[in-house]
Amino acid sequence: LNVNGRNQARRFFEAYQQTPYKRIYTSELKRAVQSVESFIQSGIPHTALSAFNEINWGIMEGRNGNQDSSMLYAQMINQWSSGALDTAVEGGETPLDMYRRQTEGLRQVMQAKDEEHILICMHGRALRSFLCLLTGTPLNEMEKWQHSNLCLYALEFNGKTFDVVYGNDTRHLEDRK
Repeated sequence: LNVNGRNQARRFFEAYQQTPYKRIYTSELKRAVQSVESFIQSGIPHTALSAFNEINWGIMEGRNGNQDSSMLYAQMINQWSSGALDTAVEGGETPLDMYRRQTEGLRQVMQAKDEEHILICMHGRALRSFLCLLTGTPLNEMEKWQHSNLCLYALEFNGKTFDVVYGNDTRHLEDRK
């Protein structure tokens, strides 16, 4: 995380440290773990799952954004929204592939015992897909799920799927006067 990301992580921790989380799940990516590191250091058990990793962007991985990459990104989003969920950037992962691995990750989480309150930290595209999985939203509608860095989505299990209590909450990041 850069300086801004560390500040956001600190503010997230300050806002939610009293929440009785029983376990933390993250992607295996370093910045996801760093984002909730204060919770982990406070003694809450942590599990990193590759199932929660961000989508593989293939030839675009690790590159700085430019006009060409922005156009490619927009094309992918349009294709996915149109239902072409088996389409990927060259060398990358399709939304269906990501959704399948997230389904396995969710299965692992749901099998855990006595974990009523859990914290899951993952990245943007993965979060959109995961919210579709949790709520039963068609995957081609993943763009409806807005997100910001270190936002909070609170969900409750209704016995079949999850209901969103509130989403993309960033009040903890607002300037304090």
